[in-house]
Amino acid sequence: MTQLTDLTQPAAPVALPQLKIAWFGHIASERHYGTVSYSRMMLSGLSQRAVEVVFFFHATRERHLITPPNVRAVRIGALDILNRATVSSLRAERTIKNVLRNERPQLAHVSLSFSNLDSSIPELAHEYNIPCIATIHMPFGPPRSFWGAAMRVIYRMYVSTLEKYDVVIVFSENQKRMLEKNGVEHAQIHVIPNGVDIDKFAPGESDYKRELGARVLISYVGRIEPEKNVNVLCEAFTSLDLPDDHVLVLAGGGMDLGRLRRKYSDDPRIIFRGHLSDAREIQRLLRASDINVLPSAIEGLSISMLEAMASGCAMIVTDVGADGEAMRGAGLVLDLENLDGQLPLALRQLIEFPEFREELRRRSRQRAVEQYSLRGNLDKLVDLYRQLERSARPSFYAYRNQSA
Repeated sequence: MTQLTDLTQPAAPVALPQLKIAWFGHIASERHYGTVSYSRMMLSGLSQRAVEVVFFFHATRERHLITPPNVRAVRIGALDILNRATVSSLRAERTIKNVLRNERPQLAHVSLSFSNLDSSIPELAHEYNIPCIATIHMPFGPPRSFWGAAMRVIYRMYVSTLEKYDVVIVFSENQKRMLEKNGVEHAQIHVIPNGVDIDKFAPGESDYKRELGARVLISYVGRIEPEKNVNVLCEAFTSLDLPDDHVLVLAGGGMDLGRLRRKYSDDPRIIFRGHLSDAREIQRLLRASDINVLPSAIEGLSISMLEAMASGCAMIVTDVGADGEAMRGAGLVLDLENLDGQLPLALRQLIEFPEFREELRRRSRQRAVEQYSLRGNLDKLVDLYRQLERSARPSFYAYRNQSA
């Protein structure tokens, strides 16, 4: 495996060649998944930094894929299983090999889980002396919980796959320790958190509350799936017996959407918006939100949470994945094991004490700006690319000269 130098030490000034990256990611307009948002933000940010990207993605229902400048898209046929797993076509490996051979990128970067090819892509890249990076989006949670225990089994199953990569990017120190404990030894593990565009997602004017006739607006943005505990949020909200001008808005689609929509159809204070494909609508909702809640049983580092933080929402999150680590001291972090009891109390506290709520809104925005800006995330990522490209350059250029 390629060894990197210490990122804390400044590199000697050299003339840097233009980078070309093979990026394996996700794109789907009908879903607002974190991995989709991650790919879109990274492609846009790398394009702005004049990094050339060959973008491998799976075929979706979209007829037209609009990519930023410097990004060339390569479509791979695939079967999507319940929006949770992707099986690439039988021709996918041949397509990837042909493109890597012809394009000659300096690096390959895979957003995991990409597909059943997660273990094969680093082997294909290494055939052409191309170092391979993996970013792990797989969520995790407390080991004593059902979802947390299930995901830790999956993490252990992924160890042999991760060992094939030169570098693995995780979102928190806790996640790094978990990988090391599970036996990831050869791949170098770097902590680079998710980032959010703090200019795009920022406090500002919104007519959303006036449109709903709401005095206090509580929001949830994300997939409405069993592991997200949206049902617990709805139960906590209704248990408080709040007035009609206290509104809960749930934005997202998923397996639990229809069931919850039917269950709470008689409560006009609970509004199901479904999936919001327009980012401006998400911005408008978050800017109007007094409180944003993420009651998940498992998470990685939620981009939806970071967007709400940057928008200046007072946050209530569960201590799962990297969310508790990101939010502690700037919002209310709840114990998953006592979520049913703690969530109603947390909501009432923020509703009844507006001064405390405003203080958490200020802290939330400040934390996002100082630690989770997309600009800082991309700077760290490009620095890592440069380090890896420099360390691999002799063997890579030897291959290029031999094959020319």
